[in-house]
Amino acid sequence: MARREVVKLALEAKRPPYVPWSIGLTKEAREKLQQHFGQSDLEDVLQNHFLRLGSDIGFFTDLGDDCFQDVFGVIWDRSIDQDIGTPKNRVLPHPTLKSYGFPDPLDPRFFADIPARIERQGDRFRVFQIGFSLWERAWTLRGWENLTMDFHDHPGFVHDLLNTIADYNIAQVKQALQYDIDAVYFGDDWGMQRGLQMGPVMWHRFIYPVLKRMYGVVREAGKYVMIHSCGDVDELFDDLIEIGVNCFNPFQPEVMDVTSLIRRYRGRLAFHGGLSTQRTLPYGSSDDVRRETVSLLKLGGDGGYIFAPAHDVEGDVPLENMLAFIETVQQQPGYVNELKERGKKPYVRTHQN
Repeated sequence: MARREVVKLALEAKRPPYVPWSIGLTKEAREKLQQHFGQSDLEDVLQNHFLRLGSDIGFFTDLGDDCFQDVFGVIWDRSIDQDIGTPKNRVLPHPTLKSYGFPDPLDPRFFADIPARIERQGDRFRVFQIGFSLWERAWTLRGWENLTMDFHDHPGFVHDLLNTIADYNIAQVKQALQYDIDAVYFGDDWGMQRGLQMGPVMWHRFIYPVLKRMYGVVREAGKYVMIHSCGDVDELFDDLIEIGVNCFNPFQPEVMDVTSLIRRYRGRLAFHGGLSTQRTLPYGSSDDVRRETVSLLKLGGDGGYIFAPAHDVEGDVPLENMLAFIETVQQQPGYVNELKERGKKPYVRTHQN
């Protein structure tokens, strides 16, 4: 069975032959694995089930001195955080859009490599990604403190800003839907370690109706809606299901009861993530990592779950811990049997240095 079909079974809460996975890495973690395996391309190592398409946040311009500019004009300092960075400028210093021109959502750089990648890796579940899809895009343009004050002082501006961002995203989604994709993955962090950054009242007033409009375009096209939000946001799950969300990531065990949530929502909402990146991966032993991985795979055996660490693996995770969970997912009997039928073996165990 193609990896694409295994993911679909999991999303539909039908029992897959094994639990599929899609694992993300930060730059530092990626370099550890590249050095260990002696190769720059880690697709064979990870054997991920998602084919991630698009350019996510839209980082295209390297300004030098560890600074990068996204398509919206925000400059990011990566001298500490090497993957995204810290915003250095305020594109919207005042609560108005009059002097700002939005970028072209159909910039060819977002779509140019999609046909070739689908041709090359068509057995994987095709996911078009839109990073910073609403709240995060808004505060990176306006500034987090400014935008939270605008909720109270300039609500009309907030509505205009969020809906204009949604218009941009919807135009990009409609273009992506011209290709044979399976899902759109919207990235947007609403949560903290406890509760929502803006609180539930403001989330429902400002963000919920805009999400409903964006997600509706994907669902009307018969595709899956997948979202990412870090933090303690499980109070929103029923609302998110109502507006069309099929799968939630990153499913942080530090702020959510992953066992009860998988069981409670199976058949209504699938989860992607779950392996602790705050505790187990950086501070546990490789045996701890294997135990937690096995527990998650057992929970996901009846569908409704896609395995991954709860966020991109950070550079403080020991190599042996990365190898532990990668090897564990690849040793699932159903997956090993699939490989045998194709005359292949799990990569990590047979290619260790």
